[in-house]
Amino acid sequence: MSLADELLADPDFISTRDEEGADDDQSENNDSEDVLMRDLEDLEEEEHMEENDEQEENKNANIEVEMKSVKDVKKVAKLLGSRQMRDILTKIEQLKDTNRSQTQIMGPVEEDPEYKLIVQANNLTVDIDNEILVVHKFIRDHYAKKFPELESLVLNPLDYTRAVKAIGNEMDLTKVDLRSILPSATVMVVTVTGSTTNGQKLTDEESMIVSDACDMALELDAAKRKILEYVESRMTLIAPNLSAIVGSTTAAKMLGQAGGLMALCKMPSCNVMLLGVQKKTSTGFSSASTPRHTGYLFQSELIQRTPQDLRIKAQKIVAAKCTLAARMDRMHESPDGSFGRGLREQIDKKLEKLQEPPPTKTVKPLPVPDEGPKKRRAGKKVRRMKEAYAITELRKAQNRMAFGVAEDETGSFDKTKGLGLIGQNSGKIRASVADPRVKAKAPKRHQFLGSSGATSGLSSSLAFTPVQGIELINPEERQKKVKEANDRYFGGGAFLKVGKPKQQQQ
Repeated sequence: MSLADELLADPDFISTRDEEGADDDQSENNDSEDVLMRDLEDLEEEEHMEENDEQEENKNANIEVEMKSVKDVKKVAKLLGSRQMRDILTKIEQLKDTNRSQTQIMGPVEEDPEYKLIVQANNLTVDIDNEILVVHKFIRDHYAKKFPELESLVLNPLDYTRAVKAIGNEMDLTKVDLRSILPSATVMVVTVTGSTTNGQKLTDEESMIVSDACDMALELDAAKRKILEYVESRMTLIAPNLSAIVGSTTAAKMLGQAGGLMALCKMPSCNVMLLGVQKKTSTGFSSASTPRHTGYLFQSELIQRTPQDLRIKAQKIVAAKCTLAARMDRMHESPDGSFGRGLREQIDKKLEKLQEPPPTKTVKPLPVPDEGPKKRRAGKKVRRMKEAYAITELRKAQNRMAFGVAEDETGSFDKTKGLGLIGQNSGKIRASVADPRVKAKAPKRHQFLGSSGATSGLSSSLAFTPVQGIELINPEERQKKVKEANDRYFGGGAFLKVGKPKQQQQ
């Protein structure tokens, strides 16, 4: 009895509800009862879920126990002898040898008589894989008495089955040839481990049970390969372009899940990726390795061989091309699959481009230093600008300092500035040397021809005086007086104290 049934059957619980409901209005009673019933339903659902989980765990535990107690493999694996599998294999045998061309397929693909058989055969391969795993578990449990370490050395179910079939009840593994079944490195490890194992020899009955189970697993594998060959041969007729991209097996799964080629060609590429997606993950297993929105297309060989970080992007690229290929197959265009092969080449190029490493940054070497003189041309404006911003002699003297001599300072407001060697030199004035290249030249119209003698051509012997008016004077005498004055004051190279000139007496 569930918790909800116990609460409803409890008289105290019902009386308490009735007493509380008598105090309130009828509407409030109805609301509280509805809320209570919903809570009870939730509790009942949680109990059912817990019971189902417990039943699954108990069922798995019972299966492990029953595997060791079961003596016949046909009691746990019943697919090989089922009617469904026999009918499908019989039809495949009848239609396998018939040769059909693309011109025989007219109209919608869903109306083709072999289409339903292809879908059923494709779904049967999934059941065969699950059945092989069950038989592998049966063999592993019964053969653990003979060689318990073999299941950890050979992980593939079919390889394990073939190895058990080859070894049998032989204790000396050096007499068994496993090179055609396992790689050479694995054969060496199995041989060394078999010589040191603690296993015991099986009885005749146990050996027969294990042998029958191995035969069943190999028969299931042969039936699966037979079905895949048939599906591959027929998918090249029904959907040649789609099969050229993702393979016949994946194409058949996508057609079966979508409901036909017509429904597949109507789907956008974002929905094609979701065909075959598993919405419910197994309880107790991690979902970190199962990406979201992944189905049959993600499990195809084309996607699985790409790196892990590029599989989602590759799935989007392939889904878009599969939609185009399905529409071409629906219109019966490109029956030889050339369009699909062209799309496959484009996909391969894109995936190779994605896997290329990023280009390395080339470090360019420094250029060879040009130590030779460079020709710099400048015009009149540049020369004038250099002259305007050139450092003056006064600034040069300020920037110089004499060691051991304190420099003079000048200040204004709260700032002071050093004068350097200004005022500390000998007092001589060094005449600035004019650069003849930048010396301004007078225009030709202002040039006058002078006299060829010692007297300047601009001088005159007439002079105006306030006393006598116009007088004749000697210009050379005036030049001598100027020269004598210059020699007196500037000839020694030092400054002299010059007082105010005396006023001339009138």
